[in-house]
Amino acid sequence: MSLFDHTIKELEEMLHNNEVTVEDLVKTSYEQIRKVDGDVKAFLTLNEEEALAQARELDKLEDKSQALFGMPAGIKDNIVTKGLRTTCASQFLDNFEDPLYDATVMDKLNEAKVVNIGKLNMDEFAMGSSNENSSYESTRNPWNTDYVPGGSSGGSAASVAAGEVLFSLGSDTGGSIRQPAAYCGVVGMKPTYGRVSRFGLVAFASSLDQIGPLTRNVEDNARVMEVIAGHDVKDSTSAAVEVPKFTEALTGDVKGMKIAVPKEYLAEGVAPEVKESIMNALKVYESLGATWEEVSLPHSKYALSAYYLIASSEASANLARFDGVRYGVRSENAENMIDMFKKSRSEGFGDEVKRRIMLGTFALSSGYYDAYYKKAQKVRTLIKQDFDEIFASYDVVVGPTAPTPAFRVGEKTEDPMTMYANDILTIPVNLAGVPGISIPCGFGENGLPVGLQIIGQHFDEERVYRAAHAFEQATDYHLKRPQVGGAK
Repeated sequence: MSLFDHTIKELEEMLHNNEVTVEDLVKTSYEQIRKVDGDVKAFLTLNEEEALAQARELDKLEDKSQALFGMPAGIKDNIVTKGLRTTCASQFLDNFEDPLYDATVMDKLNEAKVVNIGKLNMDEFAMGSSNENSSYESTRNPWNTDYVPGGSSGGSAASVAAGEVLFSLGSDTGGSIRQPAAYCGVVGMKPTYGRVSRFGLVAFASSLDQIGPLTRNVEDNARVMEVIAGHDVKDSTSAAVEVPKFTEALTGDVKGMKIAVPKEYLAEGVAPEVKESIMNALKVYESLGATWEEVSLPHSKYALSAYYLIASSEASANLARFDGVRYGVRSENAENMIDMFKKSRSEGFGDEVKRRIMLGTFALSSGYYDAYYKKAQKVRTLIKQDFDEIFASYDVVVGPTAPTPAFRVGEKTEDPMTMYANDILTIPVNLAGVPGISIPCGFGENGLPVGLQIIGQHFDEERVYRAAHAFEQATDYHLKRPQVGGAK
């Protein structure tokens, strides 16, 4: 069998009716990994022995009715997994072989009897837009392995696109779920800040990070969100908000829905084929009874600058704990304690991580804090207010996820500023803390997928899912398969 052949819901029913076993699903997942991961390079660590043992135990249970029961999943390598190596794709955590606890999302998946297939590659400490900043290997796009899968959750997106797992978890700080989802032609949801617990997520920028699911269709995504969302006393930023049944919002009915399309999201820099795909998507919504109007997010032009100041400042503070003392790799060439700090950090961190630590430390330093960090936070407030004003009159905001389809491996590694600009359409969502999803909506001239981004109000994932599902049901982009790992 192929995991491409079925949705999560269908496989749940097949397990419940004893038409397939959990062991069958897990073996299928590892067979696909052996077949394609030499080209895709999505996984850093496999959990095969433990996963097969867990599968056999699950097959002994009589009650197989709970959501996600027995589903094979991949986990981004910055989400802590008890007893399973967690590296954040960094040499600094190369020896973090046996974490002592699970992240809260892992507790929830374990309770649901999900099978963890392994840990997925990423940009080091989630800092990057192409997966080329991993200190281990560069994940490739299953649609064309000469191209990047996006980042930082490139391994999470590529593993789903290549049919290696049914779903994966990623983290999104400035678009790191949605942008790779767009590049790899899958569905990626960045929830409202506080909707999903961050406990056990290795922090990059604490006021921006959110964990979310990547899947091949919208319904699967909603099913995973129902399991991983919820308040967590271990996370002080977790919101005590009831988790609705997101799948019940998937009615296909968007008649009367009012869609806002920011003119800034279709401005200069957005590739013609991307703009064409978005305009065609809006025509689909019109045919379904929705209406759309052009609006303005006037402060979005400052989002990129504000984001990199805020995110780098928070990264500077969060990564200060990596000093070679408590955990992680310690330099063997140090002559004294201060030397050990310096050499451990210089040897353990990659270039992009060092670049952001230096930028953040500068922005937080005496004499520059007010001019840079504080001003960036004021801009962030203005961006949030822009969204609030639009949502007073409209149901969702729609635009492209990324300004272009995926680019070639190595094409932008020497130009950090151009690389940063790939997140220009996703970053405002993180600064405002609102939910956003990326779904496939077309293909570029290079044959690679284009993503449609749908943004909602705080804690209104239901409406976002409804709009995404309606478009998906009216089109067949989600049924297309990549050249690597596609169903034969």
